[in-house]
Amino acid sequence: MTTSLDLEPATGPAAWRGDELAGSDAWIHHLTTEEVAELEAVGRRFVDDDPDLRTVRPEDYPLDVCAEQLRSTAQELDRGRGFLLVRGLRTQHYSDALSAAIFYVMGLHLGEPMRQNELGDLLDHVMATTDKTLDDPTALGSRTRDKLNFHSDSSDIVGLMCLRPSKAGGASSLVSGATLYNEVLARRPDLAPLLFEPFHHDWYKQDHDAPQRYYTSPICSRVDGVFSIYGGNRMIFSAQDYPEVPRLTEAQIELLHLIDDVAREPGVALDMDFRPGDVQWLLNYAAMHSRTEYQDFPELQRRRHLLRLWLRHDSGRPVVPGFGRNVVQGRTQTRTDGDADDRGNFSIGTASIPRLDWGV
Repeated sequence: MTTSLDLEPATGPAAWRGDELAGSDAWIHHLTTEEVAELEAVGRRFVDDDPDLRTVRPEDYPLDVCAEQLRSTAQELDRGRGFLLVRGLRTQHYSDALSAAIFYVMGLHLGEPMRQNELGDLLDHVMATTDKTLDDPTALGSRTRDKLNFHSDSSDIVGLMCLRPSKAGGASSLVSGATLYNEVLARRPDLAPLLFEPFHHDWYKQDHDAPQRYYTSPICSRVDGVFSIYGGNRMIFSAQDYPEVPRLTEAQIELLHLIDDVAREPGVALDMDFRPGDVQWLLNYAAMHSRTEYQDFPELQRRRHLLRLWLRHDSGRPVVPGFGRNVVQGRTQTRTDGDADDRGNFSIGTASIPRLDWGV
């Protein structure tokens, strides 16, 4: 395994620009009638069976019609652009439990679901269950309506399913990690090496039950010529709240601001408005994601509501040791000796309902 610093530009299909993709739908898979019918049938059986989400396996719910599309999705994530939008599910006609079942089964065929909180929940909700803003250190981005900065989630793959869109705003934005790196390299080659050095990331503000307040990871990795990214400038800056964390240097601060500036430049990111039933799959090592600020409908049942999966996906992708927040648990792991993990929602019926006892 070769990990020597390579400051050559990153190339390949993952080095895309939003303005190059916006005019086509090559990054969208439109489900066929047969694929939709299979997903609905398997989803209904999943709801009826109500398996334990911690132990159910993909072979328990085979997807023969969708098999080729799922293989193509994995290929696109691993060796293509690093993301795909799947469109065509009729969630407006489903119960939330059926939508969640379809989404969970799709995820099972792409990877191993991961716990998303200390309770052990495997299916999470991106929904404003609080009126807090991100100025509040106790607020979680997934529970607010604020604009989110570009960041990586704590998994190999992150999946989002749109149950209901917002009244206004809330567009999903993706940016290619390779393109960000290439722009930094072209504009400030003196700062580019810093991308491969460890940064301290705030852990508590991502997970209030975290065993420690921060963790370390470089922003970029390049092993055997394979480029990967792990970012989240807001979490790096907020880690400075802890006195034991080393102070950022002027060069590091310049670099972080440059990354944000490039990501926000017109044409760099790809923006998409979620429609009901849309499913977005994203390889966290290939691209970062964000969201614009949004406005909700006043009725609770009409609020913007996305389901989220974190998946382990073993594609053999080489990264440097300690890359990303790699201590997140799988389905059968626990982080404490207490009973917190016993309070997770492991039935699809309860898992499809947003929690009001955590993250608010």
